[in-house]
Formats: sequence, structure tokens, C-alpha cells
Amino acid sequence: MLLQQTLQHLQQLKLIGMADALREQEKQPALHALSFEERLGLLVDYEVTDRRNRRVGNLLRQARLRQQACVEDIDYHHSRGLIKSKIASIITCNFIHHHQNILITGPTGCGKSWLACALGQLACRQGLRTRYWRISRLLEELRIAHADGSYTNLLCHLAKIDLLILDDFGLEVLQPTDRNDLFEIIEDRHNLKSTLITSQLAVKHWHEHIGEPTIADAILDRLLQHSHKFELKGDSMRKAEKAEKAEKIDLS
Repeated sequence: MLLQQTLQHLQQLKLIGMADALREQEKQPALHALSFEERLGLLVDYEVTDRRNRRVGNLLRQARLRQQACVEDIDYHHSRGLIKSKIASIITCNFIHHHQNILITGPTGCGKSWLACALGQLACRQGLRTRYWRISRLLEELRIAHADGSYTNLLCHLAKIDLLILDDFGLEVLQPTDRNDLFEIIEDRHNLKSTLITSQLAVKHWHEHIGEPTIADAILDRLLQHSHKFELKGDSMRKAEKAEKAEKIDLS
């Protein structure tokens, strides 16, 4: 009876991990030989781990990453121009703590989005707020926000994200409002948060793509000031994967 009351109190206090751990302890008589301090320590450890796991799960759901990817699966053998030492310098996530940006460029299918999502997943695992957007979708959301009066709220939300991933920059022509919106986002985050951008366009062509020289200068000055650049190379990895699957089918 006392156990059930304790479990109820733990649930009411939202100590879910401790409640689960206590149930497990009751199923393992060998643990009853431990001292009170030892059993309490195990309960607290379980609660800490459970809270950390639930927070990471929530962060991953909120991030809406396009692909399931993790930095442990990065392939350095493929001729994409990925330098292991350079990747090692950013997978500590110190670039986020130092409010630095990452710019990933390269041809279609070379793994830009995958690498961006792997870094996003890593940020979530370290307890950092992350959000993935395709540029075209974000610009559409901003246009809607202008119309329904939620623009300021959306900008405030974007400004609070520790790592903002903007995928596929340069695929569509920017309208004057789009340029202004991008500037507002980058300006709000400059030296405060980190932004990761992927693009098929080389960075040297971004100024031309943005179009309006004054805004382009302002955006690129803020993005490039503290940034890590990755220029991926090689053929489409998606084509290579399809060819490999087709070869396996033929062999079978």
C-alpha cells in the first residue's frame, strides 16, 4: 500500500523516471540488499536520464528534420571533399555556442541536406533548439504571416532557435519582400544564434542571386563574418544508391 502511494506521489510530482525505476527495483529482489542511499541514487540517475531522453525527443520532433541522419554515419571515403578534421571541429557543437554559421554548397544529390540534418540531430542531442526549413517553404510562411498579422511572432520564434537550418537556398527567384524577410532573420540572429544554409550555388554567386546590392551586402556580411564553409563535390549519391540497389537485385 505504501509503495502505491509513493508511486502516485512521484507521478503527481512528474517524476516519471523515478516512478518507473522504483517499479523495476521492486521486480529485482537483488537490489533490496543495497543501502537506502544506493537505491535512491539509482532512482535519481534514472530520472535524470529519462528527462534528458524526453527533452531530446521533444527537440527532434520540433526540429522537423527532413532526413534521419547522424554524424556517426558520415562517409568520409566517398569523394565529396569532406575533411574529417574539419568535421571534427564542428561536431562538438561549439560553433553553435559561439554563434557561428555553416554554409554547405555543392551539386544536387551530393549530401548537403543529409549533412545539415545530421548536424541538426546532433544539436538536438546536445539539448539545443533546432529547426529545419526549406527556404521556399519558409518564405511562403513569411508571406502568410505578413497577411494574417503573425509576422512579428514568427520572426521572434525564428530568432530564439539555437540552430536554424535553411535548405536549398538559391532555387527560386527572390522577390523584394523575400529579400527583406531574409535580412530580418539574419540580422536578428547575427552574433546571437547559428544559421546553417545549404545551396547548389557557390557562395560567390549568392550576392547575384539575392539581387538588390545593398541588402545582399548586408546579408552576406553577417553570414560570412563567422562561418564554416563546406564545398561538397562528386556525383549524385542518390543515383549511386539506386545503381547499387539495382545491382543487388540483378545479382539476386
